[in-house]
Amino acid sequence: MKQWEVVIGIETHAQLATRSKIFSGSSTAFGAAPNVQANAVDIALPGVLPVLNKAAVECAIRFGLAVAAEISSRSVFARKNYFYPDLPKGYQISQYELPVVVGGALTIQVGEAERVIHLTRAHLEEDAGKSLHEELGAQFSGRSGIDLNRAGTPLLEIVTEPDMRSSAEAVAYARALHALVRWIGICDGNMQEGSFRCDANVSVRPVGQVAYGTRREIKNLNSFRFLQQAIDYEVQWQIATLEDGGTIEQATVLFDPSTGETRSMRSKEDAHDYRYFPDPDLLPLVIEPEWIDRIRAQMPELPAAKRDHLVAEYGLSPYDARVLTTSIEFANYYEATVAAAGKANAKICANWVMVDLAARLHRDDSEIGKSPVSAAQLGGLIARIGDGTLSNNLAKKVFDALWNGEGDSADEIIAREGLQQITDTGALERLIDEIITANATMVAECRAGKEKAFNALVGQAMKATRGKANPQRINELLRRKIG
Repeated sequence: MKQWEVVIGIETHAQLATRSKIFSGSSTAFGAAPNVQANAVDIALPGVLPVLNKAAVECAIRFGLAVAAEISSRSVFARKNYFYPDLPKGYQISQYELPVVVGGALTIQVGEAERVIHLTRAHLEEDAGKSLHEELGAQFSGRSGIDLNRAGTPLLEIVTEPDMRSSAEAVAYARALHALVRWIGICDGNMQEGSFRCDANVSVRPVGQVAYGTRREIKNLNSFRFLQQAIDYEVQWQIATLEDGGTIEQATVLFDPSTGETRSMRSKEDAHDYRYFPDPDLLPLVIEPEWIDRIRAQMPELPAAKRDHLVAEYGLSPYDARVLTTSIEFANYYEATVAAAGKANAKICANWVMVDLAARLHRDDSEIGKSPVSAAQLGGLIARIGDGTLSNNLAKKVFDALWNGEGDSADEIIAREGLQQITDTGALERLIDEIITANATMVAECRAGKEKAFNALVGQAMKATRGKANPQRINELLRRKIG
């Protein structure tokens, strides 16, 4: 039976985090009433001229530096001509032959393996408006509306080489790119609001064949789950079509989440169909080396460097470092926690941030920036674990209180609730002597090697101290006295 190889390239539209649009002063804020954020430039009134937003260019430069790409000293804006109701000018201002960012690469993690995905380009362009259908309400049934608030919103379109060979690799790339654009502060990454959208170009070819198969482009995938489902379905469909003797025609397709299927929208246009030509209203974009150097000096430590830093500085494992650098907010929270708890507690801090805090955020469907427990508060709690004031069980009680707003600090809650761990060896020995005397049968079973009986004695000691004893110390004293 013929074996097939999957070939995937991804085009991503990242909405740039500027306050105004790429060629006008209109706001880019999300959620406004339809058409209130569209000025004369956005709706293409006669005689208006576009003016390039410097902040959008700086976002593109930041991205180019982050992926070690070439930043063009001269790039050109072009008109991409097509006609659609939500495109007022009848063309989109984009970049074609001379993009602002050329090349670059992004390293992804797929299971235990690393892959390098090469980038073709990243170019600046404006977004179109939005056609509204179901959203209009019963009074406009059967009609469509046009909202031009998005028209002119600045985008960076990031295009990969066809380097990916599975939906898992495609999702890993999309996640890595999503994390990176948020890390360097050029995009908020809000997929529900359309700030980060992926188009997947998918084809298949017999294993060993050099030439690519005919690709179909799946448009506007706004979740990682949909990206994987759409690619998996498209791959199966293409293979089944070819094995049945059919042919694949180049096309643009949409993914329907309700059915899990892709469906053809239109035949795929080639570049010449858009009749690209340089926009006569915009001068070439010239980026001087000094401008790049200024932005390079403002760049944060990138994820790969941050991972190396966490391993070297705090002795974390590469796995822990990877988890803690899933976002810049997560990494910053961890380092602030260590600063409050002390470097000696760095590993304990990692465990609490990755496990206890992350689980609580997930339960409450929240994110690190909205955590009710600040890094300083969590660090203060962990410091009390480190110095023996709290056992892990008591620490969880204090954490719950902090999460529920029942105190400003761990020390305040510990003092108010009397939660200090009992560490007085003399007091613990007296308690254990009493438990041994009262449980002769269990002690005999312990001496016979029954671990269950020993655990029961430990449980009695913890219960008698209301969980305030150090469990490790209880274990040590019991084993020594029982022999």
